[in-house]
Amino acid sequence: MAGGFGTRLQSVVNDVPKPMASVAGRPFLEYVLDHCFANGIAEAILSVGYKSDSIIGHFGESYKGLKLSYAIEQEPLGTGGGIRFASEGLPSTDLLTVLNGDTLFKSDLKALAAFYQNRNADMAMALRRMQRFDRYGLVETSENDRVKSFLEKQSCEEGLINAGVYIFKAGLLQQHFSFGQKFSFEKDFMEHFVSEMLFYGIEQEGYFIDIGIPEDFDKANKDFA
Repeated sequence: MAGGFGTRLQSVVNDVPKPMASVAGRPFLEYVLDHCFANGIAEAILSVGYKSDSIIGHFGESYKGLKLSYAIEQEPLGTGGGIRFASEGLPSTDLLTVLNGDTLFKSDLKALAAFYQNRNADMAMALRRMQRFDRYGLVETSENDRVKSFLEKQSCEEGLINAGVYIFKAGLLQQHFSFGQKFSFEKDFMEHFVSEMLFYGIEQEGYFIDIGIPEDFDKANKDFA
């Protein structure tokens, strides 16, 4: 998902899409694709919109052996609409790993895929334990790791957050045409269907950064330098 405007980053990044923001001398999206390649992913579809030419011009059709294609939104479709648009034409049984282009979570994607298969889930998602935060909503799970609920952003001493990494079959969103063209994956799909569908979450470890605000953008530059 690489079509974000980066509204909250306008004070430090205002001439490129958020995933193309320079972090320690490289577009942040390169770090995300490096992670995909290191986990054995062979092909990536980049969902782009705002200033998409800067992404397409930089990466072209491949990156370090990773085959790239593009789903170009003519207007913002929201996270859910963007994922569904990017998956159009794919066999419904194809397994998708969805990541955000402005977030890097160095988790084990192969382990997440195995977890998805073992649970016979509709969707599996990576969860990250955080301390002292108010920027992310909490995810509640049952003893067998099924997601029970998504809680609004709040000040927390510790808890599990949605790390923005999902695995599901390409046909999952194609089943629900009542959404319309534009919808939110988190609000309209995940929160709406959490009690009806089999969503499972697995806690994973690894470096995590979301460059969506100036403070964390600065932290990413320091960390990667």
